Amino acid sequence: MNSLLQLVWALGLMAIAIALSAWQRLGLEWTLALATGRTVMQLLVVGYVLAVVFAFNNPWLVLAVLGVMLTIATIVARNRISKKVPYLIPLVGSSILISTALTLLYINIFVLQPRTWYEPQYIIPLAGIVLGNAMNGAAITGERLVSTLNSSQLEIETHLSLGATPQQAIAQYRRDAIRAGLIPTINTMMVVGLVTLPGIMTGQLLSGVDPVTAAAYQILIMFMLAFATLVTTLLVTWGIYRQYFNQVAQLTIW
Repeated sequence: MNSLLQLVWALGLMAIAIALSAWQRLGLEWTLALATGRTVMQLLVVGYVLAVVFAFNNPWLVLAVLGVMLTIATIVARNRISKKVPYLIPLVGSSILISTALTLLYINIFVLQPRTWYEPQYIIPLAGIVLGNAMNGAAITGERLVSTLNSSQLEIETHLSLGATPQQAIAQYRRDAIRAGLIPTINTMMVVGLVTLPGIMTGQLLSGVDPVTAAAYQILIMFMLAFATLVTTLLVTWGIYRQYFNQVAQLTIW
């Protein structure tokens, strides 16, 4: 009951925001109301679903939750990259899956060492964080590379005519795209704790966890995000570049 009352009071912030929008005639009242409703409904549904998963502690339920998260992340990233490039959904999905699996495998074996690999308390929240960051990295990198390749046809074909391989012809474009995908994560690592406290650390502090322990968990998460994002961007750009050249090394524009 106390939590419900606190949630009602928290909704007051959005009510004030909607009122301010109406007062300033911003036209955002409906958008803010819709966003508020979706936030409440989506997070409450997720909370109840995770409560069931945590209670049963079943590996198949955990895998089902992770599968849904991976599917949504794949579709969102694909839509932001392009709908014309063929085989983009399996490419993006496999890239995110591989990077997330490698990251969680390393963390489970060497760092957290839970009793079981499917411990919901650890794998679901950590997978969610990694999947979200990998999704953003894949979307930014993929969109950057696709748009660059589509607009640089003359330059690429000139390199090919001079004897360059497809990989050599687009090497700089690929590097630039990977850097673009990593910039948000690197920028966050540069100022974490100085400009803002990340959500995970803030949540732990609010729940009463020792600040040093909360900082240690946040360090772990930042390293996970950096590794997973780099692996994802490497795989996504490699897969996209292969879709732009046929078997005789000719450029194909999608």
